[in-house]
Amino acid sequence: MNEEIEFTLEEAREGMQNALHHLEKEIQKLRAGKASPQMLDGVKIDYYGTMSPIDQTANISCPDARQIIVQPWDKSVIGLIDKAIQAANLGFNPKNEGEILRILVPPLTEERRRDLVRKARAEAENAKISIRNIRRNANETAKKLEKDGVPEDEADKLETDIQKATDDFIAKVDKILEIKEKDIMTV
Repeated sequence: MNEEIEFTLEEAREGMQNALHHLEKEIQKLRAGKASPQMLDGVKIDYYGTMSPIDQTANISCPDARQIIVQPWDKSVIGLIDKAIQAANLGFNPKNEGEILRILVPPLTEERRRDLVRKARAEAENAKISIRNIRRNANETAKKLEKDGVPEDEADKLETDIQKATDDFIAKVDKILEIKEKDIMTV
């Protein structure tokens, strides 16, 4: 019986950790005025009949905080990458310099910064909802275990441990959001 309790708690923590990783990935996509290769995540090109992410067809680097350099391994696809970046509607206008694409990242306006903070808060709220759903499912499992013969005090301890894990992960979400908000609002 003890193994089932530990498995339930471990499964809940793992699910909460996955929600946290997803939040970190989504928040990284929100640009805070500094250039980063992750800004081009999700942009794909038709690379010899296969839709491929840009980072699998080119080297992406940021020589400074205001520009991104995309250097395709196959120079013949530079036009495709250029069109894909423009079609992705990221607010970038790549400059084709023959062997590389230079993308100048425009500075953010105050209104755009506030919009990005709203998006970051929405992502954080989605992560909290996921964590709470995992808590609810784990608590339901604890109640089922109690019905199946696990002592009441062990089931109660499991629910307490699940709540503690939930509180810890929600605090981590708040910390990630706080750091991102500060990053976005810093000019």
